[in-house]
Amino acid sequence: MAVKPIDVTGGKSVYCFNEYQLKSAFELAESESESGDKVREAIRHLEETLTRNERASASFVVIDRLLRSAEDTE
Repeated sequence: MAVKPIDVTGGKSVYCFNEYQLKSAFELAESESESGDKVREAIRHLEETLTRNERASASFVVIDRLLRSAEDTE
């Protein structure tokens, strides 16, 4: 019996990103640096090994953990 995938792309918005954060993220990912190389490699690996829905799930979990870890340091 096939398992129906869980759609994680719809629903109420929870997180907001401003233009500066998005621009900075792309600048880091596209930079010719060790960090840029790591980010591009991680993205390449995720895109090659996970479905769109799995990538969305991983993204949301990483963002949530980043937000929670920022709260722990305050």
